[in-house]
Amino acid sequence: MDYFLLLLTSMLASNYFHLWRGVGAQQGFTIRDISISLEPGSDVTRGTNVTVRCQALVSSSGTDTLSREYTIYKDGITVYTKTIGSPDDLLYRLPDARVSNTGKYKCKINIEGRTMTSETKKLTVTGLSTPQLHFNKGVVSEGEELTARCSAPGETGSIIFYFYDDSKEILEERVNSNLSEVKLHFSSVGIHKLSCSYTILVTPYYFKSNKSQPLTLSVKELFIMPVLEIFPNNNIYEGDRLDILCTIRNPVYNSGQVRLYLSRGTQLLSRGDTNVNHSMIALAKDSEEFECRLEMGNVIKVDTKKVPVTELFSVPTLTMFPREVFQKDNMTLTCRSNSYASERLHRDKLTYSLDPPGSLVIPKSTGVFFVKALLYDFNYTCTAQAKGIRKHSKPLTVRPKVTVSAPRIAVVGRAVLGRPFKVLCRSDIGSLPINYTLFKEYDQLSTASVKLPFEQALFTVTIDQPDEINKFMCEAKNSRKEAPLSKRLDAAVVVPLSHPVLTVIPNLPEIAEGDHVHMVCGVKGTPPITFKWYYDGNDQPVFTTTSDKNNTDYQIQALSKEQGGTYYCEAINYANNVVRSAPVIIEVRLALWKKALIVGFCLLVVSVLVVVCVLCFRSKRGKREAAAELSVKPSSPKSDDSLTVSLTRDTEVYNEAPGKVDRVDISVWSERPPQPMTRRAAWCPMSLTWSTPKWCILSKQTTPELHREKARKQFTANSRTPHLALLTVTIMVPWSTLI
Repeated sequence: MDYFLLLLTSMLASNYFHLWRGVGAQQGFTIRDISISLEPGSDVTRGTNVTVRCQALVSSSGTDTLSREYTIYKDGITVYTKTIGSPDDLLYRLPDARVSNTGKYKCKINIEGRTMTSETKKLTVTGLSTPQLHFNKGVVSEGEELTARCSAPGETGSIIFYFYDDSKEILEERVNSNLSEVKLHFSSVGIHKLSCSYTILVTPYYFKSNKSQPLTLSVKELFIMPVLEIFPNNNIYEGDRLDILCTIRNPVYNSGQVRLYLSRGTQLLSRGDTNVNHSMIALAKDSEEFECRLEMGNVIKVDTKKVPVTELFSVPTLTMFPREVFQKDNMTLTCRSNSYASERLHRDKLTYSLDPPGSLVIPKSTGVFFVKALLYDFNYTCTAQAKGIRKHSKPLTVRPKVTVSAPRIAVVGRAVLGRPFKVLCRSDIGSLPINYTLFKEYDQLSTASVKLPFEQALFTVTIDQPDEINKFMCEAKNSRKEAPLSKRLDAAVVVPLSHPVLTVIPNLPEIAEGDHVHMVCGVKGTPPITFKWYYDGNDQPVFTTTSDKNNTDYQIQALSKEQGGTYYCEAINYANNVVRSAPVIIEVRLALWKKALIVGFCLLVVSVLVVVCVLCFRSKRGKREAAAELSVKPSSPKSDDSLTVSLTRDTEVYNEAPGKVDRVDISVWSERPPQPMTRRAAWCPMSLTWSTPKWCILSKQTTPELHREKARKQFTANSRTPHLALLTVTIMVPWSTLI
């Protein structure tokens, strides 16, 4: 047990020690810079020892040396990689530099995953070695094979070699070494001067060397020749027989290696080993060259001859009359050879035929044929024949013209009364050119010629009455035949709009609130017509409609007071002229029930006013009668005549006698007779107080008894009112004393 604990303690201590050492071994670093340099320079000549130096500047916190991995690139391709454990520079040496070392160099450093790349430096190496040419023999025969070798001493890379014969390039080969070996053959006899050169490819550049020293090569002739013979060799006419012979002169070589070919132009006539024979009838086209060709390995020799053959008769020509024909018309086809060899051929021996023959072809004389034109295009050829020689003319295409059909006449667009419009005349079938003529009641107006398929016969006319449209006709003509005439022009005429009128239903003076109003807009002109109604002050129409009639209406259901105002309408048709009606002012009156309500209300108000006035009048009259607080008796007054005076809390009597004194009767006797009330008495108040003027008390229109009775009633009413403490005092005084 103790041993196990000791072992466990030792292991934990060991792990702790290694962990501490690993943590302590880590050190920080940074790559500050990396640069590349070319020594002795960036431009050097061939053979110079060049060193590419890669220098890195690294800062670290520890003393241990960092492992550095360097990579050298040339034109983006890795050319050298090395890992070093010291801060020394990386050197990449190029001993004895060549042109192939030319390029752009850069280097990269990698330390524990951190990288940095330097800038690019370009190295240029100039100068190429002189190429050297060698071949295995200096004398060869025609077609014999020669081995030539061209080398570029000391050069590397991708090289293209060129071989020259007397400054003429004869071969090119691309290799990845500095040596090229080729096989050459020479067919021309004599002295040849051979040389070579090369080009080194360094993408994207190339460097070309000088030519090598020329070497002399002698090429000897092989004494073997092809021979071409033609019988007869002169004064040859068409129809004569030609015998052609192709043979070998000096056949000293193995015949198995020799081949002969006889040809005329591109046509191979015959072939063989030692001789070739061919027989044929001479034709004018045989004036081309005949060729006898000898091939022996790489040796090719040729003998050619041209045989002049006189034409027995020329190629016929086929013509037609007339030059233009219509379907099923008669025409004449003529076949003729313009020339013939009279010393060998009589004209009567020359015969002609028309191809294809048929029932519609009628021969008239030698080379002349009557033919009826077909309904479609057709090709004719003719053949001239004599002494077994047949010659064919070029095809003649007969295109029968189609007679024009009766034209159709129509209006382009719309015919508007009083305005220019276009009339189109067109035939469904007919060969061009076609002449169209426009008539008006058989009076010729104008003519138009249609020569191309896309052209049209258009005429500009103007009419003043709608029925004039039916007077126009047109004629179409493309031949000497009678020209067909079209039907009369039948088209709708658009009459421009005029006389716009806006009518309101019901009549304007009868329009009231809640009415169903119709605004009828009517015009003169051709429908369909687009109507628009406008409300004054609004740019947008309140209603728009299109009608096939000359009038239509805009309806307002349950007209309101706000919808009153100025209205007008506009109309437009296909003539595109806008007409506007005169404005109509709609005044919306009150509804009948509102008028009745107002009249009833007014009568009620008048009735109330009358009742109020009557009541007021009666009230004022009663108050005037009760206003006299003092009654004046006649000359013989009774003992109970009195004058009633009403006193309030503000009167002296009330203030001086606050006790239970309710009324004081004072009788005043006077011998004066009663007098009528003066004018001033009419303005007296209904209730009399101590401050009432004396002339109001002395009214003569009321008797003293009446005054006393009303004074009592006034006092009783006032005494029963809790809000007014009134004191009525009846004072009986004589009339004379008051006066």
